[in-house]
Amino acid sequence: MINTIRGIIYFVVLVLVQVLILNNIHFLRLVTPFLYIYFILKMPVGFSSSRVTFLSFLIGLVIDIFSNTPGMHAAACTLAGFARPAVIKFFMGDDLPETIYPSFQTFGYGGFIRYTIVLVVLHHLTLFLLESLTLFDPLFLLIRIVASIATTTLLISIVESFNVESQKNGE
Repeated sequence: MINTIRGIIYFVVLVLVQVLILNNIHFLRLVTPFLYIYFILKMPVGFSSSRVTFLSFLIGLVIDIFSNTPGMHAAACTLAGFARPAVIKFFMGDDLPETIYPSFQTFGYGGFIRYTIVLVVLHHLTLFLLESLTLFDPLFLLIRIVASIATTTLLISIVESFNVESQKNGE
């Protein structure tokens, strides 16, 4: 029950932060951080792949509704959610307890960063390629993708570092 409430709070807070604050950041027309991916990253390891894919689609759809981007975030999130179990299995193996949440503590710093980067790259490639629908200016597109990946990964790492501190204090 507490895990469900935690998931709902993550969902609502991340959507609100993304829609109200981060969607309005377009530094040099290049960088837009997408913190809502953190919801996909933080689902418990034991969730079934269909549940992860559905919840990933759902958060992408909600972002699409508020951002007026017809299906782009939903598609990118669905792909990231679909690939998530395979990425966890690749980096962490099969012997993880089903009740753990991916974090710096459970995956280690390097493991969590690798896991985050792979899913963020997959999400951003899909999102920006769908958004541009062309490779007319591939250098600009590549710079946008790399800059947004770096910013999103940095933002997720900062949020996760605060999350680890609260977990150490007994939550």
